[in-house]
Formats: sequence, structure tokens, C-alpha cells
Amino acid sequence: MQYSALPISEIPRQACEKLRGLFFDIDDTFTHEGKIYPGAFESIWRARKSGLIVVPITGRPAGWADHIARMWPVDGVIGENGAFYFYFDEVTKRLVKRFEDPAPESRQDKMSRLRQIFEKVLAEFPEVELASDQPYRENDLAIDFSEDIADKLSLEQAKRIKEICESHGAVAKISSIHVNTWFGSFDKLSMCKTFLRERFAIDLNTCPEIFVFLGDSPNDVPMFKFFPLSVGVATVEKYNQHGLMEAFPKYIASGAGSFGFTETIDEILSKRQGSRTGSS
Repeated sequence: MQYSALPISEIPRQACEKLRGLFFDIDDTFTHEGKIYPGAFESIWRARKSGLIVVPITGRPAGWADHIARMWPVDGVIGENGAFYFYFDEVTKRLVKRFEDPAPESRQDKMSRLRQIFEKVLAEFPEVELASDQPYRENDLAIDFSEDIADKLSLEQAKRIKEICESHGAVAKISSIHVNTWFGSFDKLSMCKTFLRERFAIDLNTCPEIFVFLGDSPNDVPMFKFFPLSVGVATVEKYNQHGLMEAFPKYIASGAGSFGFTETIDEILSKRQGSRTGSS
């Protein structure tokens, strides 16, 4: 399925004026070749200072989310593809954690079952490994096909790993670097809705147009489907030929990763600032 996204220069000024918040993926959306570039990090500072709610929504683990919620200029973080949200309460000075499955024993049991599935994956792909961040996960397995393993696999091989996981009753999603697999009905979008309802008393179903989402890969599809103002960094183009995307972003940046992220935030904030200047 081919698609044609609009350049971000065509994002309407009125849409930028209405925005309440910014959601974004991390790997290969906020980062570029595994690094966060200065312009991208400065962009989330500027977005938050402009009054936007800022929330990364990532496949990365609980251990990373603890750090992000405490130390980044964000209002919260959704991790492990929607398994939880964390935020740092500035009043109590404590980290608040909210899991989709709140029982540690249940999460441990699911992890044991997922490791059995991983043995099935290894039987067909002995070169794959669990992601290096696996020790910091509480809800899913991340199977590395393109981050740290020496013999990187193709997207077609990642699709086969996804199929193996699904054939054993698990949910599986492909990111730019991992195949993430878990038991449960959550995804990035479901926990995004829960976070906004519980943290900000916002019913996202009634106002999807007041948030923008930036992403780059197949595990962002639920977000691309839902948000009228969805943006892909240029990296998203490579999934166009592999049948991995059921929905695509409406707009696309010319830059990849961090550069496309910065480009998009610059476009949005300039239009918001321009509207305030024009009305003063």
C-alpha cells in the first residue's frame, strides 16, 4: 500500500493554535542513529515552555521511563508500548507509576510465558538476542533485530518473528529496532487515553485534534490512525514497501529522526507564536 503524506509546511495554522499537547516516539523519531541531538532536546523544552503537555510514548522499558519522567522536561512518559505511564509529581516530589496490569506476580507470570515464546523464535532465528534493555522491562520482551546484534535482520525477518509471537497468543509489534511482544490488550493509544483522563481530566476521544503525535514505525500505527494531526519523520518512508503499516501519518518531515522532529516542532511553534503575535 502506497501513500502520500503532506509536507509539514501544510499543517494549518489553526490546528497549531488549538494544540494542547505533544506526543512523540523516541527511537528514530526523537533520536537519530541512536543519539538525541541537541536541537531535538531543546525542542521539547521549548514546547513545554510554550504551554504544551509533552509526553514521550515509547517501546522502551520501565527502567528508562523512571529516568525520563524524573529528568526530562516532560509531563509524563508512556512506556513498553502502553503497558504503563509514569510521571514525577512536583508537589510530593515522588514518581507516580500506573501499570495496565498492577499485580507484580501477574506481570512476572506473563514474562515467564514470553520467554518460552522467545525459545521458539531462537529455534528459527538463532542469531537474534533479547534487547540490551530487557533487564529493565516489567511487561514485555524486546527481541533485538536491528539495534545491537552483529547480524542485523531484515524487516521481512522481523515480520516472521512477529508472526511466531502471535501464533503463541501474544501481541507483537515491530519498531525500528525491536520486535516487542506481550500479553494484554494495551497499546500506545490506549494508555495515552488513560494518561490524559487520569492525569489531566481530558477525554481524548472527544478532542483528538488538540494533540499532535510524531512517530516513525509500525508500532506507531494506532497513533497515526487516531490523531488527525499525525506527523512522520522521514524515516517512516522505508516501511512503505514492506506491508507493515495499516495507517500512515498525515504529514511528513523532510528530515530523519531528531532532525525531522526539530523541523516539526519549529513549524508548529512558529505558527503558534505567529498567531499570538498577530492577535496582540
